[in-house]
Order: sequence, then C-alpha cells, then structure tokens
Amino acid sequence: MTLPALPEESFRRVLCVVAHPDDMEYGTSAAVARWTARGIEVGYLLLTRGEAGMPNPPAETARLRVAEQQAACSIVGVKQLTVLEHPDGVLVYGLDLRRDICREIRRFKPDVVLGSGFQVETPFGFDQADHRAAGLATLDAIRDAGNRWVFPEQVDDDGLEPHSVRWYLVPGLPGSGATHGVDVTGEPLRRGVASLEAHGAYLAALPGHPAPADIIPMFAAMGGKAVGVEHAVLFRAHDLQAPPEFFTETAQD
Repeated sequence: MTLPALPEESFRRVLCVVAHPDDMEYGTSAAVARWTARGIEVGYLLLTRGEAGMPNPPAETARLRVAEQQAACSIVGVKQLTVLEHPDGVLVYGLDLRRDICREIRRFKPDVVLGSGFQVETPFGFDQADHRAAGLATLDAIRDAGNRWVFPEQVDDDGLEPHSVRWYLVPGLPGSGATHGVDVTGEPLRRGVASLEAHGAYLAALPGHPAPADIIPMFAAMGGKAVGVEHAVLFRAHDLQAPPEFFTETAQD
C-alpha cells in the first residue's frame, strides 16, 4: 500500500527536538528543506552541544559542532536554532529535560513537533541512550506545554502561554510503522545531503563513515518506493487532536 503525503498544507510552524548536532541531518533535513521552501517556519531545539562525540577536548568539540549545525541549518532554511547545555552522552530523562522542552514549545508555538524515537531496539540495532531520553521527554513535554498547571512558573513569571500541539512526528522507515511520507525529490534532497556534509569535521572523526551523497539518497529512495515518488522521507504521524482510533473503530462496529 502506498503511504499518503503528510498534510503539510496545514503546517505553519514545526519544532524539531533532537539530542545532538547532526541528528536532523540523517535524512530528515531534506523534508525540512521542502517545508521552509514552502514558507513553513521550522525551528531546531538541540538538547546537547554534542561535546562527547569527538576525541577533541569537550569544549572545543562543542564549539565546532554547534558551528557545523548552524551551517547545516542555513542550507535548509532554518533560522531558529536553540542549543541547550544538557550533558552529551548522559542525557537524563526527567523533569529538568521536560521543562526545557516545554518552555521552547510554549515560546515557539509550533503546530507540529518532530521528535526522535524512544524505542530501545531499532532496525539499525540498539538506539543510543540520549536519543531515547530525548524522544520520551519530547513526547511528554508536548502534553506538559498545553497544561497551564504544569511548570506554571513559565506562565506566571515568564509570560509564556500554554500551547497545544496538533501533530507529533517521528522519523520512520518502510515496514517499521511509518504512516506518511514527504516527497523530497530534487532540490530538497540535494539540500539534505549538503546539510549532512556541513558536519565535515564530525564525520571525519568517524572511521569508515560513508559519504552523505551515498547514504542519504539511498534511504530516500527506499522511502520514495513507499510513497510512489523518486525520493521521500517517511514519518510516523500522530494527530493529537483526532479522536483515538479505538473510539472511532468501536463506533463503526
């Protein structure tokens, strides 16, 4: 069955929440390039500076990786980049992390939040702990942001109003629960590849890492087959304002 396209015509603002510099660039940034070209405002929230990802001293690595992320953002049209300083490699799920993500949701007021998966095991093996913590904290922070009585100091002291998100997206793979796709054929894919190439120093520190121009089109071609186009990025999309499937299926029985 061919996957449908995301209803991106209704998207106005998308907030992407990830653990590290470069997390957005393994395919997802090609979809971001398409969205920004269509006038959708996209912001990135990085929870760490990626300081544990290279053999360089952590402070030097953090400066380098944030600079590379800024370059990657420019390539795909992202103007809003917020980088927090939670510790890389030992990111902890908890109230502090939820609070920080909630604050950015209330500030940026997205109708779409894109997070990372929080499963232990993925088609590529066991996922990295920071990714899992980031994904679960993002999911919970979406609900926190809409509740005036959760982290009320953000409302009372900082003047940030509660905000309810419509869509929650997680990157997907063919046959692994993806529900929708985004056609990135052509320029969006080229920008997506270039955005990963912007992390040149980081990639050079990873022995045997394949060239972005090889791996990003390969995965996008797999997604394209699922959507019926040449290249696509896949997502598992949740409409948070739709009735739960259980109730709609029960009503039809």
